[in-house]
Amino acid sequence: MSARAARTRTLIQLGGLVEKAGLAERLGIHLGEDVQAKHGEAASVLLGAFLATADALEGEGAETYRKLWALRGRRALFGRESA
Repeated sequence: MSARAARTRTLIQLGGLVEKAGLAERLGIHLGEDVQAKHGEAASVLLGAFLATADALEGEGAETYRKLWALRGRRALFGRESA
């Protein structure tokens, strides 16, 4: 797989996680819409949330956040606490 194809695959998977988390729906974004063109405020909210998450993963208590979020994520993805 080329580096470009691998990058595209990863970006698509990340977008899928955003959708699975219900963030698009909660922000009034419908699949197929241009998020930045039609939903500038929603895009700003998402980016702000992502930046806050990145900060939390580098700050004090990062390991606690990582464990808590991993548990919630596994439950949402797999319906159980461990994969």
